[in-house]
Amino acid sequence: MAAFDDISNSSNRSLLQRLRSGALSAAAALTLSLTAAPVPAHADVYGYIDADGVAHVSTEKIDERYQLFMRGDATFDSDKIARGVPGVEAKANLSSPLMKLMLQHPNLKKYEAMLDQSAKEFSVEPALLKAIMAAESGFNPTAVSPKGAIGLMQIMPETAERYGVQGDRRKTIQQKLTDPKINIRLAARYLRDLQVLFPKRLELAIASYNAGERAVQKYNNQIPPYPETRNYVQLVAQFYQLYQPGAGNNAGNNAGNADASKPRRVEIILPGRRSMPPPTSIE
Repeated sequence: MAAFDDISNSSNRSLLQRLRSGALSAAAALTLSLTAAPVPAHADVYGYIDADGVAHVSTEKIDERYQLFMRGDATFDSDKIARGVPGVEAKANLSSPLMKLMLQHPNLKKYEAMLDQSAKEFSVEPALLKAIMAAESGFNPTAVSPKGAIGLMQIMPETAERYGVQGDRRKTIQQKLTDPKINIRLAARYLRDLQVLFPKRLELAIASYNAGERAVQKYNNQIPPYPETRNYVQLVAQFYQLYQPGAGNNAGNNAGNADASKPRRVEIILPGRRSMPPPTSIE
C-alpha cells in the first residue's frame, strides 16, 4: 500500500487549518488595492496533429499550423462553469481528429476507473480531474516538468510531502509520484482542499493548482496576472466542459477510425510559461 494511503485524518485537518489561516492572513494583509489582470472573455483553443501523430494544443495561434478547434463564446463565469449551465459549453468541432484524440485518448480509458474512484472519494468531479490531466501532462504518466512536477497530474514532490507521502528504501517520493493511482488520488485530494479554501470559486482552485495558493491570496483572491496562469484557467475550463458526461458522444462514434499505430502524445503549450514566477504554495 502506498504511503499516500496511510495519511491520518489529523494530518489532513492540520493542512486544512494551515490553508484557511493562510487565506485569512493574506486577506488581512491585503487591504491595499491589488487587482489581478482580467481573464479574457473568450477561451479559444488552437491545435494541430503533426505528421508523427503528436497533438499540439495552445490557447493562442502560435503559427499557421495551429487551427481553431474549440471556441469559447461565453464570458468566463466560474459559477456557471462549475455547475455546467447550458450556454457556456465550448463550441467545438467534435468530428475533427484533434477533438477525437482529446476525447478518446487511450489513457483516458486506461485510467478512468482511478479517476472515478478518486473523484468519488474526495467529492471532485471526474470531468475536472480529466481536464487537469489533459492540461497538465497531455495524459502522459511519465511527464516531468522543468520545475520538477511529476506524472499525469504534475504533482510537485513538496505538495506530496504536505500530504504525507514519504520516500523509503524502496522508492523515492519522485518514484512514487509516477504511480498513476497515487498521482491521481493526490491531485483529487489537493483539488478538494483548494475548493474548500475557495468555496464556489472554481477558477481560483484551478489557478491555485497552477500557481499556488499564496499567489492567489497575494492578489486578493483573484486569478494572478501571470499569462501562464490565466491561459491555464481558460484551458482547463474548456476541457472541463468537454469532459462533462455526454459532451463528446458525437465524437466517439468514429473514434475507432483513427490510426492506432500513430503515437498518442499531446503537447500542451501555455503562452507566458517562461515568465512564470517561482512556485508560491504554502510550505
